[in-house]
Amino acid sequence: MNQSSAPRHAVVIGGSLSGLLAAAVLAEHATVTVIDADRLPEGPAPRRGLPQGRHTHLLWSGGARAMERILPGVIDAWTGAGALRRSLPTDLVTKTAQGWIPRCGEKQFNISCSRDLLDSVVRARVTGLRGVTLLQQSRVRALEGTAERITGVRVDTPEEEGRLVRADLVVDASGRGSRAPAWLEALGVSGIRQAEVDSGLVYATRVFEAPAGAHEAGFPIVNVQSDPRVPVPGQTATIVPIEGGRWQATLSGTRGGQPTGDPDLFVPFAKGVRDPIVGELLEGRKPLTDVAVTPGTANRRVFFEKAPLPDGFFAVGDSVATFNPLYGQGMSVAAQSLLAVRALLRAKGLGHPGIGRAAQRAIAPAVGAAWELATSQDILYPGATGTKLRAGAGLVNAYVDRLMTGATTDETLTGVLFDVITMSSAPTRWLRPPVVWHVLRASDRGASGVPPLTAAERALAGLAPVDGAVPGGGAAPGRPAAQTGSVDSVGQAP
Repeated sequence: MNQSSAPRHAVVIGGSLSGLLAAAVLAEHATVTVIDADRLPEGPAPRRGLPQGRHTHLLWSGGARAMERILPGVIDAWTGAGALRRSLPTDLVTKTAQGWIPRCGEKQFNISCSRDLLDSVVRARVTGLRGVTLLQQSRVRALEGTAERITGVRVDTPEEEGRLVRADLVVDASGRGSRAPAWLEALGVSGIRQAEVDSGLVYATRVFEAPAGAHEAGFPIVNVQSDPRVPVPGQTATIVPIEGGRWQATLSGTRGGQPTGDPDLFVPFAKGVRDPIVGELLEGRKPLTDVAVTPGTANRRVFFEKAPLPDGFFAVGDSVATFNPLYGQGMSVAAQSLLAVRALLRAKGLGHPGIGRAAQRAIAPAVGAAWELATSQDILYPGATGTKLRAGAGLVNAYVDRLMTGATTDETLTGVLFDVITMSSAPTRWLRPPVVWHVLRASDRGASGVPPLTAAERALAGLAPVDGAVPGGGAAPGRPAAQTGSVDSVGQAP
């Protein structure tokens, strides 16, 4: 049997979400071994190697579509397990730096649930694929091979130290703590450049019991963002309805304004951000968990694609780049990156010379777009460290600021805003001539001065009526008559 038709084997380092998606993509071309240091849970349960899993995770429509293409039917599987498919901005009450976004008809969507549920559905789907096996409670100690070619990994398993697992392709999806740069350097690969932008962000999460009937009524996500244009620490507060009739509330603060793990300070912090609505909604609610606090959320990028990588290797997910979690980019970037890798493998095959380096280059565009969006904002906060804004960035930021101001009153700009932030379109979407025309006319005249909750939603949450609240019953204007977990809207964004 010649080399091109010989059975092939791939190793994925890490049973993370990106590692599982990588395994699904590779399973079309090879048998796959996923190696993880933990024993992966059977269902929706915490995973030791994912401490950030305790916090709010929103899967944007751009990422959900990409995962649906890799694992057909996964959106229905999530909603069948209890996740919520939320229309954006219909099911969203959000105050951006520029003001409250109106709740018009669906432009994009997200999947709202705990990270444990999200991962468990993907894990069950991928581990059920033919040719995919797990090597659990095992830790990769080194890459095997040379600076020209990776041929496998050395693994410490419960039964054996330094076990050699041979592979035609090794994918590092081990996450923020990846040791791939050190492993590659040990083989003689140098010059792997890294960058970091750190706003000093800390975030804290607590789960609460939602008001009776909130889940059935489709109570919206509620979010108050910070304003990086103001030279004070950025603080945010968010409530995301998740499975089981629960509210997952996350607070965040940049350097000098971080939340703490003190449960008595959780609601006061939420009431002290730019609008007190999240704190007001949480007041008197029964907490179901302690406060989980996570520091160390710097934006970090490893430029593997610019290094002389050996053949037979590439990295993906948090091993390549980690982003401020407030932007919700990580899962979507990983999914879109692996969709690009799938197209490459289908075109050239896993055994094509240089396929690892080509895959790393294919990943770079999705990573780069998210990196620019995240770091251009985070570097503005007091005390932020890292790569400074590039020349001309101020002009770009001023344009985006004007676009987001218009999004508070102009439904066209609301739509293009969500096209980009949900990673359904590239940021160049904002520069198309029809969009520029709307931006030039942008104004916040007539924007809502209060959170756009309906009167029924305020009553359900036990809040007093306010002047300027959205009128009507339990649905915001523009909400479709019925919503399901179907994938009818999965497809290419405009």
